[in-house]
Amino acid sequence: MTTEHTYRVIVRGTWDNLTDESRARLAAGADDHGLARMKFTPEGSLAYDAALRHFTYRFEVVSDAADGEEMAAAIAQDMARTALDDLGHGYRDLRSTATDQDTMKINRKGR
Repeated sequence: MTTEHTYRVIVRGTWDNLTDESRARLAAGADDHGLARMKFTPEGSLAYDAALRHFTYRFEVVSDAADGEEMAAAIAQDMARTALDDLGHGYRDLRSTATDQDTMKINRKGR
């Protein structure tokens, strides 16, 4: 029996070779994709600013604990690539960080 863990993964990237149509669509949706609206979700949450330089995707990935954070990060990057390709937006330099929520220690303040 394998143990699954939940990972929160942040995928960061840079917009690249955006068409005029992509720029217009992204600019029109910038208010709906600000940092304040970001959540970790299985389908991913995209955030960027109106300058259209960089973007961030946040994913919640459930994966085999034996595969670790590296596999969760790879899964999230693949999901980000697929989503961005489906939207028709150019991008480059994807990088990610993953945190295992099941092993994360929570420090509580003493009372």
